[in-house]
Amino acid sequence: MRAVQFSEYGPPGVLRIVEAPEPHAGPGEIRVAARASSVSPGEVRVRSGAMRDVLPVVFPFRTGYDAAGVVDEVGQGVSGVRVGDEVFGATSLTGRGSNADHVVLALWASRPAAWTWAEAAGAAGAIETSFRVLDRLGTAAGQTLLVQGAAGGTGSVAVQLAVARGARVIGTASAHNHRFLRSLGAEPTTYGPGLAERVRALAPSGVDAVFDCAGGALAELVSLAGGPAQVVTVADVTAARHGVHLSHTTPGVLLGPPDRPAAYGLAIAADLAERGLLRIPLAGTFDLTEVAAAHTLSEGGHARGKVVLVH
Repeated sequence: MRAVQFSEYGPPGVLRIVEAPEPHAGPGEIRVAARASSVSPGEVRVRSGAMRDVLPVVFPFRTGYDAAGVVDEVGQGVSGVRVGDEVFGATSLTGRGSNADHVVLALWASRPAAWTWAEAAGAAGAIETSFRVLDRLGTAAGQTLLVQGAAGGTGSVAVQLAVARGARVIGTASAHNHRFLRSLGAEPTTYGPGLAERVRALAPSGVDAVFDCAGGALAELVSLAGGPAQVVTVADVTAARHGVHLSHTTPGVLLGPPDRPAAYGLAIAADLAERGLLRIPLAGTFDLTEVAAAHTLSEGGHARGKVVLVH
């Protein structure tokens, strides 16, 4: 089967499509014939070498975490799914390798009819991350949440899930993405110098919590939230310096203990999608053979939604 990997740190050109042995579903897992998979900003940073000091990898490194496809193997102890079902989901953090023709999933849910294959392929990681962080922040009806980096793949999903909980959401993004954020239910503002003043103009009483999907502004975000306990980041490895929790689920890395994955969120999100309350914005779709171009788009830092590979 085809699979994407890299054997050295560097620009997108280090990515290669290779012939690899097919994986097989182990206990508690399923395998899919992938129709599409996604590119994550985190893996883009890993590939570039920017994360080598906190997340070293063993070469060759197989890429991809999210995928959607048709079940073709069901592992021991798995119930509620069978060969031929259409699902979306994610690999284990140690397994990865979803940018391939066959993918073993550790988390999954039925693909909503409302989503294309490409949309489904970009969903699982953003959904799991958003549920995990929103739960930690205790986001609920009547609260005000600030999402920093709200137009990206995770931020755009976090906005919608927080709105579905009844929260008021303020989202930061470039000015040209403000209409997009309004369409998701957020009140937009721009990031950068003067952020605190702009947010306080929208929420004079302050915000209850901050979900940071962008990194680079933790000191200001802590001030806005009234303390570090009300801020969670998924993007800033300097979190500990600010007393902020860096939420991740990767074991054995130099980022602090991993959080428990919010696997339950996939089924809830699928139901929201069927009711028209959750969409997966796509920044771009590429053929699997165009993976370098997909990484280039993601690496620019301004992709509006998920970057997806179609198999």
